[in-house]
Amino acid sequence: MSKVEDFLTAKEEQEVIEAIRTAEKHTSGEIRVHLEESANTDPFNRALEVFHLLKMDNTKAMNGVLIYVAVKDKNFVIYGDKGINDVVPKDFWNNTKNIIQNHFKSGNYKQGLVDGILKAGEALENHFPWHPNDENELSDNISKG
Repeated sequence: MSKVEDFLTAKEEQEVIEAIRTAEKHTSGEIRVHLEESANTDPFNRALEVFHLLKMDNTKAMNGVLIYVAVKDKNFVIYGDKGINDVVPKDFWNNTKNIIQNHFKSGNYKQGLVDGILKAGEALENHFPWHPNDENELSDNISKG
């Protein structure tokens, strides 16, 4: 698997977007997925760069979460903004990471993203519950680089 276009089918992309919408119904947190062929650098540094490029650091509560996937490199990073990292334990993303990783190892990329997104949403709900005046600050669409 080396092409971003082959990573998910159009139907699978819609299922991932639907998972984002479902997760965000219970939290004010914002979740995005970004796919690109290769990080061409340290994946964490690239995820941070993409996080800023997508303006995910502009949410009111600083509670954006990026799931960054470098398809060809077979790497992914879960990056949470400062508002999240200030209130959660250091190993907060480990369960989400493990869920995604287990699915990815068996080639089930869509399910890994869906289950990871839903798990992230559950985790965020405890610290950033949804309120009636919350607005969707970021696009739910998958971005590609």
